[in-house]
Amino acid sequence: MSPGTNDNATPDADRAAPEASTVGAAPAGNSASRSRLRSARLGFCAAALAVAMTAGAVVVGALRDGGATPAVAAAAAAGVSPQLLASGDLDASITSLQAHLRSQPADFGGWATLGLAYVEQARTKGDPSRYPQAQEALDRSLKLRPHYDPALAGRAALAAARHDFTGALKYADLALGQNPYSERALCSRIDALVELGRYAEASKAADLADSRRPGVPVFTRYAYVHELRGDVSAARRVLKQALATATSRGDIAYVASALGQLAWNQGDYDSALSFYARALAADDSYLPALEGRARAQAARGDRAAAITGMEQVVQRYPLPQPLVELGELYAARGRAGDARKARDQYALVNAWVSLARANGVDADLDTALAAADHGDHRAALKAARDEWARRHTVHTADALAWALHVSGRDKEALPHAREATATGYRNASFLYHRGVIERATGHTKAARASLKAALKLNPGFSPLGARAARAALKAAR
Repeated sequence: MSPGTNDNATPDADRAAPEASTVGAAPAGNSASRSRLRSARLGFCAAALAVAMTAGAVVVGALRDGGATPAVAAAAAAGVSPQLLASGDLDASITSLQAHLRSQPADFGGWATLGLAYVEQARTKGDPSRYPQAQEALDRSLKLRPHYDPALAGRAALAAARHDFTGALKYADLALGQNPYSERALCSRIDALVELGRYAEASKAADLADSRRPGVPVFTRYAYVHELRGDVSAARRVLKQALATATSRGDIAYVASALGQLAWNQGDYDSALSFYARALAADDSYLPALEGRARAQAARGDRAAAITGMEQVVQRYPLPQPLVELGELYAARGRAGDARKARDQYALVNAWVSLARANGVDADLDTALAAADHGDHRAALKAARDEWARRHTVHTADALAWALHVSGRDKEALPHAREATATGYRNASFLYHRGVIERATGHTKAARASLKAALKLNPGFSPLGARAARAALKAAR
């Protein structure tokens, strides 16, 4: 439910051994011919990733053509309403915006809406190459009208999407200085404070947003703040209220998927699948619902359906979390060739990380989570330390704890593992990591309690991690 996080890192029972020097890199000792074959295959996979990142993308001529046309003296009075983006077809809306801006290049409102549309397109398609285009459009809007609050709110959303949460907070505050009732700015401010680990302030920001602009975007964030503090019942209640008031297909898919994720986190797989079905009935291509459904199917033991579903997800949207999860599903199945398939998925994480960084996205958390279990523990530790230096959250604490653990530095890891679970946030992966680290530092009784809690909360929290947790619990007796 939280943007830019992966709660499902899944290691071996005690200390995961690095497979190679980078995430998913080919192991040493292969023959030259096998290496060439695998390099060719991974080259094809990387090319497929690049195609997937741009498949279905619209032409970006509005930015280029508009730049060649001198701005008229006054902007179009009405501009383009952001409600155009709620029409159900984002690509068509963007195409319409581009056509409008070719003829009305001084429409500052249209440029702001286009920038937000690119941010949304990047989010829904998993395509970070849209972010530079979003920045250019938002900059055009602010050049035409400085201090325009929708464009400032768009810059906040863009910064958050790039994991620049300090920047997101800055632009959200600037937007709210112009318009205290800006829904996007209020929501971006909550997101930024959450992702900076400033949970008490995030709770106050959620209360303020709820008082000013109650609605689906605020309700979902309000619910997540409650979940982070361990109040699952309140989070569920707020999300159900949001779902009852949702009218657009996008809102229904978003809220139902959030409810599905909440149910899955608590090990209620039947409810999770029911909510994901509702989300997909509203939007059958909605990535979080497709991914969540596959995860819940895996947790219920339907590995075949889970693999099929996750393959469909990564074919269209090859993001780090589903790539890792698909790799682990292959590894758990263990058929001939599955180990190679798993390594190929882990290798593609590197390709995504490179693409993300090239487009201004901080991908250290993704790197730390993937590399700790399926790559170079040194790379994992560096990325985790870098992310921890920027922000202290439950997710970065867990990532740093686990990276320290796989690097053999359990005494340093233990305080971070405890910090990851200190807010009351109920996450089986965090509890599993804490239990393994407690066992490694001689806290056997605490380790048993943490491992039991992880498996009681969500017994199928990952294809490999749940199995490893059971093995670790047995060893800690």
